[in-house]
Amino acid sequence: MTENRNSLILASIILVLMTVSARSVNNMVTTTVPLLGKYVLSLPDSIVGLLSTVMFAFTFLSTSYLNPRLNAQLRRKVFIASNVIIALSLILFSYSNVITIWIISALAGLVFGFIMPNLVTAASLTKDRRSAERLLSLYSTSLSLSLIIGPALESYLLTMFNYRQIFLWFLPLAILGTIISFNIKFPDVKREESGISVLKNKGLIASILSITTYNVPFAAFTTFLAILAKERFDLSNFEAYSVFLPFYIISFLTRLSMTIRPFRDLRMPLLVSILITIAGLIGILYAPSYSLFLVVIALLGIPHGSIFPMSTIMISRATRIEERNAVNSYFLAYNNILFLLVPAIVGFIAIFIGLTLAITLLVIPVVLSSILFFKMFWNDEITR
Repeated sequence: MTENRNSLILASIILVLMTVSARSVNNMVTTTVPLLGKYVLSLPDSIVGLLSTVMFAFTFLSTSYLNPRLNAQLRRKVFIASNVIIALSLILFSYSNVITIWIISALAGLVFGFIMPNLVTAASLTKDRRSAERLLSLYSTSLSLSLIIGPALESYLLTMFNYRQIFLWFLPLAILGTIISFNIKFPDVKREESGISVLKNKGLIASILSITTYNVPFAAFTTFLAILAKERFDLSNFEAYSVFLPFYIISFLTRLSMTIRPFRDLRMPLLVSILITIAGLIGILYAPSYSLFLVVIALLGIPHGSIFPMSTIMISRATRIEERNAVNSYFLAYNNILFLLVPAIVGFIAIFIGLTLAITLLVIPVVLSSILFFKMFWNDEITR
């Protein structure tokens, strides 16, 4: 019992350190590349949206096609190599121009797609279901912690450095991730499953519908939130980027509470989270001041904190170890589709109706996906 407990504690520490490193760097890249493109390379909003689309398109390629097809042993080697490449890409971003930024974004997107699916799979490999769900909540909490550390660090650095220099300041975190990557656990199975049979898994379908209720607006926030705050309230670089802080702090506290006291019944927590998302999207439209805008964004941190871990728990409840890597890969690949399409669509619509209203209109897919989810899974065992 003591040995199992110590093993679980060690696995938790490794998971937290690796997740904080990988997600901090990942979030910095995905949120700073648009700012670098717009304010340093002078790209218009529509092209900034396409730049994010390129990055997530290559992430989609690796999560949906490449990662599920690799066996566990080869996938581990690719995972380690990907962390090395991410560290190198930070140097390249700092010296990029209007041409090379597209190439570097594609490369970074590709290797990020090998890192994140294997982390969420590693978090669910404990045989005991209760421990696995607690580790998944811890993994999600670590994601939110990284989204506090990263934006807080970047907000502080932006008071002294420009967008190019920011990439170099995150290099130590990327190097830390490379070192820890050698200790990440991979499935110990002879044969893993992928393909059509896995795509029909009800855990994958449920997780896709549930995450749609939040990641549609979050995909827009990642690219445009700092730009929206800066242009709407005439803020400095520091003030505009710091809008992420209350958002991620509330998200972290939400996931921490779920780690301490995991949900058994997911239905009411998911319903409440969806209602908060809808209220928050409408609130963005009507917030008359920067202070109230921050309150609305902080409120949206609650569903950001709760819906992702609940989606991964649905996957763990409905999958076997042999198919879990593929399901997690396809789940994250779907998220990449959202991050690929939504910024480009929002950027295009914003040309005609403005950025604020374009983001508020995302309430429509949120409502539609939530209705479909509850119709299909309200009484299913993976939610109860």
